[in-house]
Amino acid sequence: MSELIYQKKNIGLGKRKQAIARVFLIPGEGNLIINKVSGNKYLQYNDTYLNTVWAPLKALNLEKQFNIVTVVKGGGLTGQAQAIQLGVARQLCQMDHQHRLVLKPFGFLTRDSRIKERKKYGLRKARKAPQYSKR
Repeated sequence: MSELIYQKKNIGLGKRKQAIARVFLIPGEGNLIINKVSGNKYLQYNDTYLNTVWAPLKALNLEKQFNIVTVVKGGGLTGQAQAIQLGVARQLCQMDHQHRLVLKPFGFLTRDSRIKERKKYGLRKARKAPQYSKR
């Protein structure tokens, strides 16, 4: 494995639905801090969300070598966790381009572009129409 380089100015940016996460990977012992709060507390001790956030580091066996410090806003917890995941993966690729070869097959570097469809006038929701009456 090539030498990992940490630069303070490098930020991993992740987006998902309405959530935007700015991720900093700092050499450490594997702590997660989200918006100045413990990651476990912020993600409500939900294993699904925590596994989502740590997945890129686990794929590279680096989960105990970095602390994740992130500022995230917008969206719900699912979108925020997935935005953090994308930011972590992008930050790892900035540090070492060899990580890209491992992360890409897992889909960690792909931005999920699905967003909420807008409501149209004349309809109740984006696609739900009022009941049709023939007479």
